[in-house]
Amino acid sequence: MLESLIVLEHRLAANHSCGVRKDRQMELPLTADERMVLRARRRTRCGKEVLLQLPRDQALQPGDRLMDGEMTLQVEVIAASEPLLRVSAVTLLELLQAAYHLGNRHVALELHEQELFLPDDAVLASMLRSRGLKVSSCNRAFLPEGGAYGGGHSHGHGVAST
Repeated sequence: MLESLIVLEHRLAANHSCGVRKDRQMELPLTADERMVLRARRRTRCGKEVLLQLPRDQALQPGDRLMDGEMTLQVEVIAASEPLLRVSAVTLLELLQAAYHLGNRHVALELHEQELFLPDDAVLASMLRSRGLKVSSCNRAFLPEGGAYGGGHSHGHGVAST
């Protein structure tokens, strides 16, 4: 017997409590790029296929809870582990300069006081090393900054002009 596709149509408000049974709750691991796509087929941690059919208002965030049309199934978004570069520097200024140059290239960045994380890319790793930065590969959840216009990777689309 074929299992039917689960269609996720609703995003719960952060303060909304939902009385879904424990056996009707699942986790949906998504990479940072996958969290930007609100209409796609994905697979839950337990292997069930789901179809995202969400309003295109904002990117998904870890901790978001999604529901099916009947509001009987709850799926929590979690940040999936993905290949990243970890960048550190001797001085804070060197790290700030690296963030500046990566930002000029529209590279998604996760910022911390002593290090940066960005998607694994050999060209960027070479550029950063040539600037004297320490670069290493790792696999972990990626939580990039949302951007100047509120979280979406918009490159100015939908931004009102004056």
